[in-house]
Amino acid sequence: MADIDVYPDAEALATAAAERFVALAAETIARHDRFAVALSGGSTPKALYSRLASPDDAMRVEWDRVHIFFGDERCVPPDHPDSNYHMAREALLNRVPIPRHCIHRMHGEMDPQEAAQEYEETLIGFFNTRPDEQARGKPRFDLILLGLGEDGHTASLFPGSTAVREEWHWVLAVNPEHAPQWRLTLTPVVLNAAANGIFLVSGEAKRERLREVLEGLCRPDELPAQIVSPTDGTLQWMVDQQAAG
Repeated sequence: MADIDVYPDAEALATAAAERFVALAAETIARHDRFAVALSGGSTPKALYSRLASPDDAMRVEWDRVHIFFGDERCVPPDHPDSNYHMAREALLNRVPIPRHCIHRMHGEMDPQEAAQEYEETLIGFFNTRPDEQARGKPRFDLILLGLGEDGHTASLFPGSTAVREEWHWVLAVNPEHAPQWRLTLTPVVLNAAANGIFLVSGEAKRERLREVLEGLCRPDELPAQIVSPTDGTLQWMVDQQAAG
C-alpha cells in the first residue's frame, strides 16, 4: 500500500522531499556506510535538487557516502539540454561536494543497446549481484525517485512498451513512439526491488492521470506507473495540491 502525502504547493513539496532525502541518507549511511539513490528527470525533481544544493541542506548530507545513479536517460550527449544527467549536474551535482567516482551516469551518447548493457554491468558491479535464473539477484537501491508523465509513464516506461512487463533485464534501451530520441531506463525488476520509492508529482496537468493511476483499474500497460509496487520496500507519493485536486 502506498503512502500519499499532499502539500500546499510545489515549493512545499520540494521542501518536504528534501527533508525526506536528507533523513533517508542519514539513516542509511548510519547503517550501511553508503546511500545509493537513482535520480529522476523532470521539473519537479529539479526543484528538489536545487533545494538539496542550497547551503543549509547541502551541509546536512555526507555526500562522500552518496552514490548517484539515474532511473532513465535520453540517448543524447551529457552536455545536451535534454539530458537528465545534465539537468542533475547543473541543479545539484556541481554544487555539492560529491566525489566524481560516486556519480554513475548512463552513457546516452553510446549506441543505445550497448549503453543499456554497460549500465546493467555497472549495477552488477556496484551491488555485487546479477540476474540469475536460480537466485534471481536484484540491485537494491536505498531510494529511487520517480516522476509521473501526463500519459502515465514513469522513468522511460511508456504506455504500450514491452519494457513495462520486463522480468529479467535491469536496464533496457527503448524507442518510445512519437519521441525524438531513444532512451535508457531501469526496468520494473529494479524499481520494485528498492528499499524506498518516491513519486514526485506537481501541477494541474497531472491531476487526471494521477487519479487514474491511484484510483483507477490496474492497467499498467496503459498506465506504466502502476507497475511500481516494491516487493519489500516502501512507496510514497508526494504531490502538491494542484496535482491532487
